[in-house]
Amino acid sequence: MSAPLEIKVPNIGDFAEVEIIEVLVAEGQSVAPEDPLITLESDKATMDIPAPSAGVIQELRVTVGQMVAEGAPIALLQPAADEPPAPPAADAKPTAPPQKSAHSDQIAPAETADHTPAARGADESPPPASPAASTPSAPLAELPHASPAVRRFARELGADLAQITGRGAHGRILKTDVKDWVKQKLQGPHSGAGAIPPIPPIDFSQFGETEVVPLSRIKKRSGPHLQRAWLNIPHVTHHDEADISALEEFRRELKGEAEKQGIRVTILGFVLKILAQALQQFPRFNASLHPDGARLIMKKYCNIGIAVDTPQGLVVPVIRDVKCKSVFELAREMGELSQRARAGKLTPDDLQGGCISVSSLGGIGGTAFTPIVNAPEVAVLGIARARMRPVWDGKKFHPRLLLPLDLSYDHRVIDGAEAARFVAFLVQACGDARRLSL
Repeated sequence: MSAPLEIKVPNIGDFAEVEIIEVLVAEGQSVAPEDPLITLESDKATMDIPAPSAGVIQELRVTVGQMVAEGAPIALLQPAADEPPAPPAADAKPTAPPQKSAHSDQIAPAETADHTPAARGADESPPPASPAASTPSAPLAELPHASPAVRRFARELGADLAQITGRGAHGRILKTDVKDWVKQKLQGPHSGAGAIPPIPPIDFSQFGETEVVPLSRIKKRSGPHLQRAWLNIPHVTHHDEADISALEEFRRELKGEAEKQGIRVTILGFVLKILAQALQQFPRFNASLHPDGARLIMKKYCNIGIAVDTPQGLVVPVIRDVKCKSVFELAREMGELSQRARAGKLTPDDLQGGCISVSSLGGIGGTAFTPIVNAPEVAVLGIARARMRPVWDGKKFHPRLLLPLDLSYDHRVIDGAEAARFVAFLVQACGDARRLSL
């Protein structure tokens, strides 16, 4: 009999640690290749870790709520060749290795993301019993839900766990929760920074019947990210309209050819191409502010994030090397990314490396909005619904199709005149489809 195979956490992108939100197998259970073993959740996505081969789980080395890094042991698997195969578990479902989908469907539906990571989800089922979750010296209800390591870390910093809201599974207090609590205290009124006063709680049941429903995991993660971006970045939004009458006519001419290739060409594909040209013309928009606040990190690549509306909330997958791809290639890739996003099958790599983001509400409506910059990017382009409007040429009115553009930017990096020139470039390019060939 060969030695058991140790299964480890694979590459998790640029995250130091991620949380285990679900353990899908038990010791002694038989698994088939690609059967999901555990589900990880980062600030941006969830991901199933599959079994590399068939066999029997000999030993589990992780628990729900545990934070793990790349290379951390998950389980010992006795390969099937050395162990008689057992009947497959009733709840074992093959899952594509890159990403999870099934478990996000258990969360209350929301929308999707231009904007970002959300707080750690809370499942409805109780977590497995863990010796670190309770202490016999006090009633369980009175103890904050935290591991011994987190309790020790809180004691070292003088943090009161009773005042900290846990964002881990089932309300577990994580190390990051303690750090955030300490940072908030340091930035409070005693530090001279003038903390923002919290909104006082209200008992709405006194006015009528109410119901409390949980946010989806994506929304709980994206909320803190958006709040950080809004509070830390001095936002300014520049609004304009682009005449896309000729561009829309050109798009319709391509419709038949696109259908033969099984793709759907939209105005967004053209906007991505034009935006890639604009980043070359205005390189400060393709930058990030250095942590020291005194320098810029200029990017030589061109990756653009697109906000996708999913049942669980807003996510922003990234299309890479946009300037090197045709409108047809971009249309195909946008379609594939959108399908995977709505199925919950995006990988951490799909959500990283963006230079600028685009949030399009064109299919829904609206005349203008203020998108929030997806930090550490320095700008985000919003697109509302195109409408036919009468345009005066000096002698008479003409019906023209106008596309609202809303550019939010980090005023620490970009000034108003530069933003106006950037948007003027977009408007000019949208009005002349021939500029796509330049």
